[in-house]
Amino acid sequence: MEHTANYIGLIPLLPLVGAVVIGLMHMFTCTGKAFSEKLYGALACVGPVLSFFLALVVFFHLRDLPVDQRHLTHNVFTWFAVGDLKVDMAFLVDPLSGLYLLFVTFIGSLIHIYSIGYMAGDENFGKFFCYLNLFLGSMLILVLGSGPVVMFVGWEGVGLCSYLLISFFATDTENVLAGNKAFIVNRIGDLGFVLGMSVLFWAIGSGGFDYLSLKANTHLLTPGVGIAVCLLLFIGACGKSAQIPLYVWLPDAMAGPTPVSALIHAATMVTAGVYMVARFSFMYAHFTTAGTIVAWVGILTALLSAIYGMFQSDIKKILAYSTVSQLGYMFAGVGVAAYSAGIFHVFTHAFFKALLFLGAGSVIYALHHQQDVWQMGGLKNKMPRTYMTMLIGALALAGFPPFSGFFSKDEILFMALANGHTGIWLIGVLVAAMTAYYTFRLIFLVFHGTPRNQEAYDHAHEAPAVMTVPLIVLAAGAALAGVLNLPALFGGNMVVSTWLEPSLTEHHPHMSHGVEILAMLASVVAVVIGITIAYKKFGQGAEEPEFTGFAKLGYHKFYVDEIYNAVFVQPFKGIGSVISRFLEPNVTDSFVKFATWIYRKAGTSFKALQVGYVRVYALYMVIGLSLMSLFLSQSIN
Repeated sequence: MEHTANYIGLIPLLPLVGAVVIGLMHMFTCTGKAFSEKLYGALACVGPVLSFFLALVVFFHLRDLPVDQRHLTHNVFTWFAVGDLKVDMAFLVDPLSGLYLLFVTFIGSLIHIYSIGYMAGDENFGKFFCYLNLFLGSMLILVLGSGPVVMFVGWEGVGLCSYLLISFFATDTENVLAGNKAFIVNRIGDLGFVLGMSVLFWAIGSGGFDYLSLKANTHLLTPGVGIAVCLLLFIGACGKSAQIPLYVWLPDAMAGPTPVSALIHAATMVTAGVYMVARFSFMYAHFTTAGTIVAWVGILTALLSAIYGMFQSDIKKILAYSTVSQLGYMFAGVGVAAYSAGIFHVFTHAFFKALLFLGAGSVIYALHHQQDVWQMGGLKNKMPRTYMTMLIGALALAGFPPFSGFFSKDEILFMALANGHTGIWLIGVLVAAMTAYYTFRLIFLVFHGTPRNQEAYDHAHEAPAVMTVPLIVLAAGAALAGVLNLPALFGGNMVVSTWLEPSLTEHHPHMSHGVEILAMLASVVAVVIGITIAYKKFGQGAEEPEFTGFAKLGYHKFYVDEIYNAVFVQPFKGIGSVISRFLEPNVTDSFVKFATWIYRKAGTSFKALQVGYVRVYALYMVIGLSLMSLFLSQSIN
């Protein structure tokens, strides 16, 4: 038990040490000492891979424990103590964090390996892997934190790393602006998280501020305070996981290198909000009003993002909006108290979304950084491995049976229906059809039909093995991961849901298999309709259309960015201009200027006494001594 606890501390430490070592090596490179890309790549991959194997050791040890004892803690040190309050830098591994550790380290390791080929030749190769290791280490701290304060350390760490990686190609202004946007929008969400923690601490923090203590004391919260805490924490989740109204940063995050997009979208930063809500399931299940709000925000985000995805032309932005949409499904799941269903969709999504992003990276790599799907076409013969793996990922994303996305998405929709959220179920089925449409629109435009850019097509080639082998591994996960949580309808016993049960507060309402089959058929029919429409429009080739009406609005994302700019950004910039041009120089700085003026005048006055003659200074001394003698004689008398 003690040795296993020590392993827990090593899991986030290894990538963090890798980040420090690689960062120092990159600094030496800047001063003239060069290191090979192979050395950088090996050092970058060793930490995540070892973390994955340690996560396996901890996971199997946890599995061997009795169900009611499946939680391991590791206290690294006492962070701070104030009065009776003591907050430890401590880690907790239970079924929820144990599952997250496995796929975060596994997917993260594959993305690190893929990045060796994708980033080859970049002048900042070492710096990229330094940031990537730091990103993974921060995410592991977030997952392992034994309480919300420790979680917040990792929460802020992935926020910082997202800024560094999104704006990695800093010579391009667009990339820098995208990084700034991600950082600022996340700060807005993080304010909600901090306020939620503050109110929670004020209400029940005296009983302990780790998850186990908070769960035991949730009954002390009044309904108003409990709902307020849940909604404030959810604001933080909206920032990290790109939900309405804070979703606008995520599509712009595509400015970063493609492996970064895969890491952010698949298994790390954007799923942090879903993890946080699931971690606080004991509160959201208790205050159902907050959970209902979470579910509706999630499903409306899924719908809005699906509309955007139907009209985009950038291959990475199509996938970005699909991520926002799938995150909406996840929040719909945890919002209707189907926490295990939401987490299972996080798990399957990690495989097929990492696969699709890395597959898109192979296409971009082959076409010399071309990202417009209307400049592609006919690539399935040129890139057969990329095509087949991306096709599997597309089927999983669309929710086509028997691929992994079908089982996780269908479970969310069925649980929404079973828990009485019929409206959420209907919108979810509609979004399933839209997802199938825009996903296969991408597949048909990129790989089918005839080339639209003959020059790019002629130079296209399959990516090297260091990039395609991770695609094959991820494709296997995207195809088969769904069997881990097969429902009883298919002869399964919901292995993942059963595993997560000790960590989550949820109930499984009973509904007949007939209703379950009808709900499933509705979802499958919606998916088939979406794929069929996409095939008829794009399967045999198509030219870029001129969007009008609603399609034009969807292409321009309903001008939400422009509205935000007009309503929030420009007024704040105007206020800042007023402050910098008028208030600071004339009000704030006036006190400093006044003090400076006084000292200047005093200095000028005393300057008259500084004549530079020794005889004058001697006279000053005589006068001074005389005055002191007179003062002392008066005091004695």
